[in-house]
Amino acid sequence: MSKTSNILVDSMGRNHNYLRISLTEKCNLRCTYCMPEQGVPLTPSAQLMTADEIYQIAKIFVRHGVTKIRLTGGEPLVRKDFKEIVEKLATLGTSMALTTNAVLIDRFLPTLKAASIQKINVSLDTLRSERFQKITLKATFEAVQQNIDRLLQEGFELKLNVVLLKGVNDDEIIDFIKLTKSKPLSVRFIEFMPFDGNRWDRSRTVSLEEILACATEVFTTDEIHRLENVPNDTSKNFSIRGYQGDFGVISTVTNPFCDSCNRLRLTANGRLRNCLFSEQESDLLTAYRNGQPIDPIIQKAVRLKFALRAGLDTPQKFEDPAHHRKNRSMITIGG
Repeated sequence: MSKTSNILVDSMGRNHNYLRISLTEKCNLRCTYCMPEQGVPLTPSAQLMTADEIYQIAKIFVRHGVTKIRLTGGEPLVRKDFKEIVEKLATLGTSMALTTNAVLIDRFLPTLKAASIQKINVSLDTLRSERFQKITLKATFEAVQQNIDRLLQEGFELKLNVVLLKGVNDDEIIDFIKLTKSKPLSVRFIEFMPFDGNRWDRSRTVSLEEILACATEVFTTDEIHRLENVPNDTSKNFSIRGYQGDFGVISTVTNPFCDSCNRLRLTANGRLRNCLFSEQESDLLTAYRNGQPIDPIIQKAVRLKFALRAGLDTPQKFEDPAHHRKNRSMITIGG
C-alpha cells in the first residue's frame, strides 16, 4: 500500500500526521488521576513492543505521512532501552518530542540533544513540595524543579502540563501563570478527564471559563493577550503583557477540539487508539509479529474514528461512568 493511499485520513478529512508512542506502562510517580490507587495490572513484558518493533511500526506510519512523533508513557525514561529507542526513531527524519515527569531527565540530556528532541512537556501539577508528595506519593519535587531549570538553561522548548482538580490544586492557577513572568516556558492547564479507576466527577473539573475568570481577577483584560492558534493545537493560548512565557488551557471536557485532531496513539503493547477516549483498540503488534501487513489495520482504525470524543458527543454520554470503566487507565494508554 503506497503513501498516496492516504490511510491516515479519516472520513471527516482529518489527516493524522502525529503519532504518540507510549514506551511503557510503568511510572516512578503515582498520580491517582492517571493511575488508580490500587495500581494497574501490567502487561507481561513479552507482550510489549521491543525497541526494534517500535522503530519498525513507527517506520510504517512515517511512510504513510506521519511527520511528528511524541514519546510518552507511563514515564518513558524508566524504560531501560530508552536511549536505543530514541536513536532508532531519530533516523526516521520526523520531528520528535517527549512527555515526562522530569525526575530522571538530567541523565538523558545528551541523548535528547543528539536526536534533536527540543520539545519537552513536563507533567507538574503543583509548585508546592508537600502537595507534590501528596499528589504523586513521591518526594522528588526538588529534583523536578532543578531539572526544569536545567532544561531551560540548556535551551529546550518547555511546556508544563498541569492537570487541575477542584479543591486540590486549583488555588495555584495564578502561581503557575506568574511562573511565566521570568521563565520562557508555556504552562498548559488541562481539564481533569475520565479514565478507568480515577474516580472522575464532572464537579472536580476546572473549566476553561473558570481558569480565565481566575486570571482576570488578577490581571486586566489589557494585560491578557490571546495568542493566535497554531494549526492542530489542543490548547487555547494566552500571554501576560511583559511576561517571557505564556499559558494555555486544554479544554477536552468543556470545549473539545476534535474537529482539528491529527493524533493517533500507539500503546506500549502495540495497540492503536484513534482517540484518547476510545473503547476500541486495533492490535498492530500481533499482526506485525505474525508477518501480516498492518497498513489495512491502521486504515480501518483511522476510518472508524468518530467526529467527537469517540462518540461521546453529549454531556450525558461523556459523564456516564459506564464509559469510563470501559476505557483504560491513563497510564496504560499513554499521555
